[in-house]
Amino acid sequence: MQRETDPLVVGRVIGDVVDPFIRGIPLRATYGSREVTNGRDFRPSQVVSQPRVEVGGNDLRTFYTLVMVDPDAPTPSDPRLREYLHWLVTDIPATTGATFGREAMCYESPRPTMGIHRFVFVLFEQLGRQTVYAPAWRQNFRTRDFAELYNLGSPVAVLYFNCQRESGSGGRRMYL
Repeated sequence: MQRETDPLVVGRVIGDVVDPFIRGIPLRATYGSREVTNGRDFRPSQVVSQPRVEVGGNDLRTFYTLVMVDPDAPTPSDPRLREYLHWLVTDIPATTGATFGREAMCYESPRPTMGIHRFVFVLFEQLGRQTVYAPAWRQNFRTRDFAELYNLGSPVAVLYFNCQRESGSGGRRMYL
């Protein structure tokens, strides 16, 4: 996909959360029957329960870390809590899903109060099992710094969706 039309570039996920990377394995997330695709809109009532996340790969000895962040907290116009950590799962074996990993930071459902927020899933390949740990806080989490601290390298997959309050309208919109 060309850089100018990559939804991760258009949606500023590359830049605000991660640097350019090469997609290495499939990552699939669904809330009920609705699949997360880059830029898709969800309401808070649709994302109350943690999503089903499936991780690709082909070597069962490989483990992954999944990070879910909101780079627009508390509001897109004033993201002073960027990035807010909503979920952290480590030790996910290849070819399985998040339920097979270790939930290091429990899922906190998105509840944006103002504007359209991006919620970003970032998947990293770990160097080994039980090598990644939860931070002490959720606000001002930095995906790049976290990856550097645990020698995770570049992401192997990234997905994001947009979410705003139930009665919200307007704000940043990405059209594909």
